[in-house]
Amino acid sequence: MSGLRQWTAPEAPAPITATVAIPGSKSETNRALILAALASEPSVITGGLDARDTQLMRDALRTLGVQILERGDRWEISPPESFVAGGTIDCGIAGTVMRFVPPIAALAHGTVRFDGDEQAYARPMAPLLGALKHLGARIDGSGHSLPFNLTGNPQVRGGSVIVDAAESSQFLSGLLLAGARYAHGLDIHHIGGEIPSHPHIQMTLAMLRARGVDIDDTAHNRWVVSPGAIQPLDVTIDPDLSNAAPFLAAAAITGGTVTVLNWPSLTIQPGDAIREILEHFGAQVTLEEGTLEVQGTDHIHGVDLDLSGAAELTPVVAAVAALADDTSHIRGIAHIRGHETDRLAALETELDRLGSHVIQTEDGLTIHPKLLGGDLWHTYADHRMAQAGALLGLLVPEIVLDDIGCTSKTMPEFEQLWTTMINDSVEESAGEAVRR
Repeated sequence: MSGLRQWTAPEAPAPITATVAIPGSKSETNRALILAALASEPSVITGGLDARDTQLMRDALRTLGVQILERGDRWEISPPESFVAGGTIDCGIAGTVMRFVPPIAALAHGTVRFDGDEQAYARPMAPLLGALKHLGARIDGSGHSLPFNLTGNPQVRGGSVIVDAAESSQFLSGLLLAGARYAHGLDIHHIGGEIPSHPHIQMTLAMLRARGVDIDDTAHNRWVVSPGAIQPLDVTIDPDLSNAAPFLAAAAITGGTVTVLNWPSLTIQPGDAIREILEHFGAQVTLEEGTLEVQGTDHIHGVDLDLSGAAELTPVVAAVAALADDTSHIRGIAHIRGHETDRLAALETELDRLGSHVIQTEDGLTIHPKLLGGDLWHTYADHRMAQAGALLGLLVPEIVLDDIGCTSKTMPEFEQLWTTMINDSVEESAGEAVRR
């Protein structure tokens, strides 16, 4: 990645009132790319997110022999007859790349090297790599994290495998996505604590079943994937609902109104939880015919939330909680200590620096709101931390993000969209004054 680029978060000179177009979902895009690469025939993805994580995924699949022709927002994916080895895959800091691609590389005849950003070396990988070794792949490296070499075999046998997915649901999703291509399918048993981010598992299962893959998940903590072809499917990707969260929260904290178009009435994205979350804080939320509108009110209330199903929203939720009128408790998110950074420690450190009082608990945060002041906001190369800092900057003067560039991970347009949202609000406020 390029050098850090500091950015002074702009204040909101008026209630945020704007309509925002949100790019496609990262989670759906990268799963769709994986499944298109594994499919029996070519398929087309329209409206996929074009960001660092999805570019890394496309480059990774090309390294394995997948042909991807990009025509604007239309991507034509042609799977190879057999996956090729011999290259190096750059995972950046993308969990979906480092955990979804190795199960495919296990089907390549030869060795593939996996590496990434320095921050990625701290992200857990051991349960997935252990499962792949059990299935017949050879792993050279620490066996716990990036970097490593994986030597595969087109005839990976599959069969029964045990995995502890308590640290990340991506260990399970990675195996599920490739399982039908293994000679005997996969019979996956989860051992360990509760699996986080269940909606992401449901997303994986739904996308597999839409492509004809037979999966039996009737037994607790067990998934049986039958071997067979993965059918091609042309798809259009929905907006990234998690990336919509800071824009919608901007309305909640400033007493404005933010509208997001093309919000799906039915979705498998965990980010959809932002609607209910903002209602808990006191905002008014309506969804009608694909148009989501959030209206802020006079007060932001303290909340007690279990975010285990939508933990990626934690930084934005914590930022809103730091501006509330009472203490908030956020639970069920112990596993985000292993995300792009230790998000619990990062939020505690950065919010405390601004004047808040945050306490880490075993599985979350307790946030005591206090009068906040501006300071440097460290992003830790984490796009969600950057979003949280930008959100606080609407109301807290002189917040400077140490790196706005990290938002390119999932939303290269973030800075432009954020600035446009604020400018639109100023114009709306001026127009309202004239109308009076």
